[in-house]
Amino acid sequence: MTDKNQNPDEEPKVNDKRRIDPETGEVRQPEATAGSEATASGPSAQEDAAAEQPASDDELTVDDILAAADDENAEGESADAEQADAENVREAELLSDLKRVNAEYANYRRRTEENREIEKQRATGNVLTALLPVLDDLDRAEKHGDLDGDTPFSQIASKLRQSVERLGLAKFGAEGEAFDHNKHEAIFQQPSQDVETETIVDVVQTGYFVGDTLLRAAKVVVAVPAE
Repeated sequence: MTDKNQNPDEEPKVNDKRRIDPETGEVRQPEATAGSEATASGPSAQEDAAAEQPASDDELTVDDILAAADDENAEGESADAEQADAENVREAELLSDLKRVNAEYANYRRRTEENREIEKQRATGNVLTALLPVLDDLDRAEKHGDLDGDTPFSQIASKLRQSVERLGLAKFGAEGEAFDHNKHEAIFQQPSQDVETETIVDVVQTGYFVGDTLLRAAKVVVAVPAE
């Protein structure tokens, strides 16, 4: 019996749910049938199924990604800060070492200059000490009047005295000076009513300085206040 509402041009649809394929004789797989039903259901059904499927625990959200990026940036900034601190400490150590080396070099240079000056004065003093007897002879000759006038002997004496003065030799010890135990040697003392303090009245041997160094003490006769 024919349905009145049935379209005569539309072919009838038959759903073959048999497990045995009549053409191949093989057993049909249930997955294939489920896949066919999913395909038949259309894209909208797949989207609804995907929407209903809960998110996996391994999937990251945008907030998780941003938080991880912030953590990485924080770690990077911390590492940069530690490196900067280490560089600052190293620079401070190098600066301290440089200052110490400069101070040591300045002290070494000062000591070297002082030692050089001392050695120079010592060497000059040795030379001048050898000339002191000659200078003593000139002093005695001058007392006897042998250097008076423009004689060759007086000119030689004048040039020798000027030469030793240029080397730093300075004579001291003269009549009327106050007696100083640090640079005068009293070979004789005589009481006198004319002095209130110890005073040099005669110079037996002139004293000499080389710079600030006492080369030879002056030998003098001293007048002391009478009691």
